[in-house]
Amino acid sequence: MSPPARILIVEDRASLRKMLERALSGEGFAVASSGDGLSAIELLATRPFDLALTDLKLPGASGLEVVAACRRLRPPLPVVVMTAYGTVEMAVEAMKRGALDFLEKPVEIDQLYELVHSVLEPAARKGSRFEPPGAPPIIGSHPRLRAALHLLQRVAPMQSTVLLTGESGTGKELFARALHALSPRREGPFVALNCAAIPEALVENELFGHVKGAFTGANRRQAGRFEVADGGTLLLDEIGELSLAVQAKVLRVIEERAFERVGGGATLKVDVRLVAATNRNLAAEVQAGAFRRDLFYRLDVFPIELPPLRERSEDLPDLCHHLLAQLAQRHQLARKGIPVPRLDPSALALLAEQEWPGNVRQLANVLERAVILADKPSISQEDLQPLIRPLGDAEVEATHQDDERELLRRALIACGGNKNRAAQRLGWSYRTLQRRIKEYDLEGVPKYRDG
Repeated sequence: MSPPARILIVEDRASLRKMLERALSGEGFAVASSGDGLSAIELLATRPFDLALTDLKLPGASGLEVVAACRRLRPPLPVVVMTAYGTVEMAVEAMKRGALDFLEKPVEIDQLYELVHSVLEPAARKGSRFEPPGAPPIIGSHPRLRAALHLLQRVAPMQSTVLLTGESGTGKELFARALHALSPRREGPFVALNCAAIPEALVENELFGHVKGAFTGANRRQAGRFEVADGGTLLLDEIGELSLAVQAKVLRVIEERAFERVGGGATLKVDVRLVAATNRNLAAEVQAGAFRRDLFYRLDVFPIELPPLRERSEDLPDLCHHLLAQLAQRHQLARKGIPVPRLDPSALALLAEQEWPGNVRQLANVLERAVILADKPSISQEDLQPLIRPLGDAEVEATHQDDERELLRRALIACGGNKNRAAQRLGWSYRTLQRRIKEYDLEGVPKYRDG
């Protein structure tokens, strides 16, 4: 029999604290409590918990500080905040900082039970497939992924700008598509632009379009992504790659809902919900002068952080099953009479050991190579090892030696000089890869130079 889940209650009002203790203890949970924020933070540092339930207005340290302490734990501790009626905006701020959900006071016991059980019940009973109608599925049941999905469902019906953060390959576009599918704009267009994949000279044209004759070769008027997304959702992926000049123009669209096409004088109005995504720390970019502070504050209305794959290795079996089914459909294996290969336990164990710097995108690439090369019904550790070990070992060794040039050189060689694949493999944007190639004098590797 598994031990009871451990819950920390942080509430300064003694009567409510004792009522919550009795209610949750009666449900079979192991309950500890604190009447102020500082002692709660001390408890979090010295004792393990499975869930924290905290008021926002506390003596000693605020509920937001308790939320921050829960987020600093590894792994982060799920935390639910309690807030008085009429101060829901404080709860929304707490969710922006990482709280999983909130309860309004006076707390309804049935609602409390439902919320606590939904957070603490075993992942296997929760299911691992989140599939909004009209959007690709998101696979996984890790608590951090569930927390991100919960925030997604909370903000989807609103008009708020959403900032998706996380490493390359963690599924930011999937989240953006799910957000659109769950929003009132679902009947409108969903438009995505990867800012890192467009040459800097063409970014403004891609965003705002141009009029006929705006430049050599502009033989007709062309709509930009903001115009195409009118009435729907626009995803600006890798927004941290935009130049400061283009950032200023994006800020204007957010503030005024208006822009001009390149070469045109007419001001166009647009109704777009903006979703931004980045693998950079935009706050640090602001401090470094590489990102506009005013734009950052406009984007950081409702941030959602996506966990890296290495932190949710228990999702690998379901994720691999889903990716293999996708590969079978894409390559039409059934029509060719080829069974979908399955991963044996040794292969899954090997995959779970990897760091996955490219996250789900990198995992999908490895599985696709394995499926193409498979000559038997199952894929073993021995089949996978040549596909992930050579570069994987080099990545680890080069990282430890802080030898980024060697890491990049090996990636280019492993990818046959294909820069897009090398960028994906390293978890970098294409623009970052190009900058590093120039910096380390690796242009032409390996096709025309040996590096």
